[in-house]
Amino acid sequence: MDLDRPASTGGARRGGSDIPGGRRKQRVSMADVAKLAGVSSQTVSRVANGHAGVIGTTREQVLAAMRELGYRPNSAARALRYGRFNTIGVILFSLASTGNSRTVEAIATHAAAEGYAITLIPLDMPTQDNVLGAFTRMGELAVDAVIVILEVHLLDAGTVTLPPGVHVVVVDSDAGDRYSVVDTDQAEGTRLAVRHLLDLGHRTVWHVTGPRTSFASQRRAQAWRLELERDGRPIPPPLHGDWSAESGYAAGLALADRPDCTAVFAANDQMALGLLRAFHERGRAVPAEISVVGFDDIPDAACFVPPLTTVHQDFAEVGRRCVEGALRQIREGGSGAPGTDLVPTRLVTRASTAPPNS
Repeated sequence: MDLDRPASTGGARRGGSDIPGGRRKQRVSMADVAKLAGVSSQTVSRVANGHAGVIGTTREQVLAAMRELGYRPNSAARALRYGRFNTIGVILFSLASTGNSRTVEAIATHAAAEGYAITLIPLDMPTQDNVLGAFTRMGELAVDAVIVILEVHLLDAGTVTLPPGVHVVVVDSDAGDRYSVVDTDQAEGTRLAVRHLLDLGHRTVWHVTGPRTSFASQRRAQAWRLELERDGRPIPPPLHGDWSAESGYAAGLALADRPDCTAVFAANDQMALGLLRAFHERGRAVPAEISVVGFDDIPDAACFVPPLTTVHQDFAEVGRRCVEGALRQIREGGSGAPGTDLVPTRLVTRASTAPPNS
């Protein structure tokens, strides 16, 4: 034994960290918080678990005591006790599109307001194996419900099916006969856009679509064609894009040399931006010679040159309804009733549309 070395003052470590003087820092308990705040441990538990019914001043006392003592609720123990993890999973195909990214942002915001976090798993390809793999991973990460944003036309086609017995809400799909679906009213938004251009006096309306695999793109293209048919108008051949401004630009170059094209409805605002550039480069004045309408009403739409007439999608409301639907299933303990909850759209009229110059 080395007589110059101080003898150990403690046994095996049990967690925590050493502090000067040989004493060990003990884990802060709920009882410690209750003592400092002058309340019961039950009240501390209710505050930690986000339960309603604790008056504001008492809640602030408890939260102040938590901060002072460095208390952190044990989420794993809470999950075991209550059977919930306060986490919602989100599975999606792409974050590149405006609709998907803004919907995820809205979901995260509304989930946080309800005391829930989100766990995000993006898919490289929306195949059956990838979707099932994502659900398996969600189970390992311990989530209470899953929101699926596939965008592509798969669930309604039966190409992909979701595991039974899971709390699921689906976004942007035509699968309301099998799942609980939240979607923008694609058809009504398109009808408003086409009707606006026809009412201005345009003989017909050309259309730049989104990807062929996209449900939203197909629904908008169908509604565009139906509105023209209802009014007995000529139906021009659609030009196919991919949501990008580049694809809108290519479509615009093809349309710019057609004197019979006086109005164009683009399936999203980015493609409308590409149209505006192409028309400007080819000397087609907007809206004096050709009118353009988009879809989405992205924040930059009012800053386009000219400011873009477009269909407003309420992404915040879509996200809120998704979270509400997921929480309803969690609280009621069952799967959601099949059906589609449509969020209304509205036309925002700006300077990119006008009567035809005849």
